Amino acid sequence: MITSIYITPAGQTQKDDVQSILLVDDFVEHLELMTEILEGHGFRVVASTDANAVLARLDELCPDIAVLDVMMPIMNGYELCRRLKAHFGKRYFPVILVTGLSQLDDKLTGLEAGADDFFSKPFNTKEVTAKIRSLLRLKMLQDELDHTEDMIFTLATAVEAKDNYTRGHSERVSVLSGRMARIIGLAEKEITNIRKGGILHDIGKIGVHEDILHKKNALTGEELAVIRRHPVTGTEICKPLRTLRHIMPAIRHHHERWDGLGYPDALSGDAIPLMGQIVGIADSFDAMVSIRPYRAGLSVEESLRVMQDEVNAGQWNPVLLNRFINIIKSGQVEIHALYGMK
Repeated sequence: MITSIYITPAGQTQKDDVQSILLVDDFVEHLELMTEILEGHGFRVVASTDANAVLARLDELCPDIAVLDVMMPIMNGYELCRRLKAHFGKRYFPVILVTGLSQLDDKLTGLEAGADDFFSKPFNTKEVTAKIRSLLRLKMLQDELDHTEDMIFTLATAVEAKDNYTRGHSERVSVLSGRMARIIGLAEKEITNIRKGGILHDIGKIGVHEDILHKKNALTGEELAVIRRHPVTGTEICKPLRTLRHIMPAIRHHHERWDGLGYPDALSGDAIPLMGQIVGIADSFDAMVSIRPYRAGLSVEESLRVMQDEVNAGQWNPVLLNRFINIIKSGQVEIHALYGMK
């Protein structure tokens, strides 16, 4: 008998290869019927008549998908859907809403709450299981993409951590780039992409030998060519992952110059993607302020003076660089806290 929360007896200890379905409905007979059907198809079932009890134990229950009745007292399916989506945040968590209503307005309300699909009562067993399997396949693919993306970000951090001189560089570039993007009024999604681009902009240096990265004397022409290859290498590393395609401009173009003398593509002016320009400015500033094997770090004031001179030499977009300088000088970024300065 289902009262508060029922868990498939065989699924008390969840196995990695058993997918878990959360069912919430105030009508016990419906829950028992759905549970019997889904258990028969090999799923682990977590069924409940109590939405609040489910929310309190979500991390423990670990569902892969939710099937929610819309018409429930205390908390309806729309609200529970919203809360489930909020709980899982950026992770993809599919939700199916079950309703006896077929009006367009009801489906629009469900879509606004974040629902991924619907079916109506009385339901067709084949339709229900087909929709569940389809969304679970989509979730599995999304989880694999997220895992691969996490591995790439971990790789970028691990590569940087090997070098005492550049440890924390990408995180600081990410913070500076994101702050600048927000202040100049870019959309939230663009800000997120720019922050990710800041983290990954130097991942291509995994292909550069440490002897070159740590060299204190001037680089030879051959060594310089190897260094200048890292934006292309970084793009090649991240290109297979479609979820990172929006941040490619930061990886490939953060060393382009406004006058077209940069690399790897010698782009000039507005042909340089804005993301690449922003990350490039943040990258250059951080490099100047930080200690490197071949020189001591400059002060914030000295670094900004050098960058202003570089505008006159054709390196930066004058408008964007001036905005960056104003942001730093006005204290809109806590530079001293970011760099541990007194």
